[in-house]
Amino acid sequence: MATKDSLISPRLTALKQEIEAGNVSALDAFWREVAEQGTPLIEPIKDDDKHSLVTLLWRAEEETKNVVVVGGLGGADFIRNQMARLLDTDLWYRTYRVRNDLRTTYQLSPNDSLIPEDEVEDWEERTATYQHDPLNPRKYVFPKNDEQPEEKERIVSVVELPAAPPQPWIKPRSGVSASQVQPFRLRSEILNNERRIFIYTPPGYTPGGEPYGLLMLFDGWGYIYIIPTPTILDNLLAEGYLPPLVAVMVDSPNWETRNRELPCYPPFAEFLAHELTPWVRQHYHVSSDPAQTIVGGASYGGLAATFAGLRHPEIFGNILSLSGSFSWKPDDDIEYEWLARQFAASPTLPLRFYLSPGLLETWPMMPSGPGILTSNRHMRNILQAKGYPLYYAEYNGGHDVICWQGTLADGLLALIEKDKVKKPKSVRKRVAHKKMVATEQSERKKKRRKHVNQG
Repeated sequence: MATKDSLISPRLTALKQEIEAGNVSALDAFWREVAEQGTPLIEPIKDDDKHSLVTLLWRAEEETKNVVVVGGLGGADFIRNQMARLLDTDLWYRTYRVRNDLRTTYQLSPNDSLIPEDEVEDWEERTATYQHDPLNPRKYVFPKNDEQPEEKERIVSVVELPAAPPQPWIKPRSGVSASQVQPFRLRSEILNNERRIFIYTPPGYTPGGEPYGLLMLFDGWGYIYIIPTPTILDNLLAEGYLPPLVAVMVDSPNWETRNRELPCYPPFAEFLAHELTPWVRQHYHVSSDPAQTIVGGASYGGLAATFAGLRHPEIFGNILSLSGSFSWKPDDDIEYEWLARQFAASPTLPLRFYLSPGLLETWPMMPSGPGILTSNRHMRNILQAKGYPLYYAEYNGGHDVICWQGTLADGLLALIEKDKVKKPKSVRKRVAHKKMVATEQSERKKKRRKHVNQG
């Protein structure tokens, strides 16, 4: 049964009226128009220059009981994000009112089972109907990971409105010197397993002179083959926005291991501190100064990076979290957002943070828990209250790699503060805002202390 849609595009409203008036060729003409222009339909809203109507379409070629929008605009609420059918035609649609700076991905699921994610027993069976939008020419391909058979090639469709933030660093540029990326296999005695790591060295890397900064990212394979990290770093270095650094992309042996190690797993933090970092320092000319070291990742990777900073601030002085899964809690805990509580209870550490969640990340990552957006806002508030230097930036998108490839660069530019490194104008504005926030917090603390003393 299709859901009713109270928000319909002007173009579909006109089409419906034509069909009801007896224009039998109107639907065929509409589909020809769609074939030429592609989807989604993007239409302005009268007297509102900050939002647009985005309409996703499905052309049913077989018996269809429902079509669900999955991810991005649809999130994980399968019931609410069913498409509606236009009269008794083969046209199914779903219209969203969105801000004009939207960038996100989605899939469509015809004849979806509507089983909620927290009730799924066989994930491969549950997602068998998921597919990219055949009417949308813009796609993003997640390639197959040969070392993890459960990771198959996946294609999603892209929605990107004109005011979406530019991502100037993700494409190779002519005239930019090439870096090197070397794969290694590293055995961990602490974790009793072996994993791939990828080491990025900048153009002109030498084992002498001033030590290089160190960047460590989790889900390493993804930062080579999905997010074009070497290209991003090359371009930022070429423009003088970053000092030369060595990047270590740390992989997980498989998904089961990843889901155990990245969510605040003490042995993994010890592996980073006592095995991986010493190995990197032994083989590469990198700084031992935590202020010159960044640890980061997305989703569970952002959670793991933040936990690593909590456990080992003497190594990791800068935390870069993209859509960090801060709602996480141990299985035996009744309260979500465990890591935020640890920071609230601990002394303020010599750490600096970049947190960046998406405005569409409102659905819970854990059953009944808060969504990523909410838990990131809570973490932000706690870190600010504790006096941590913090850059916080929300983007208009979902749990999306196509957004993270932009916010990765933003995070690096925000965290790396060095007099000889120039900053893009957008970053200088963020730094100024940060200083303003820090000043306001300092003044509030002074007033509280004065009030207490007077009391």
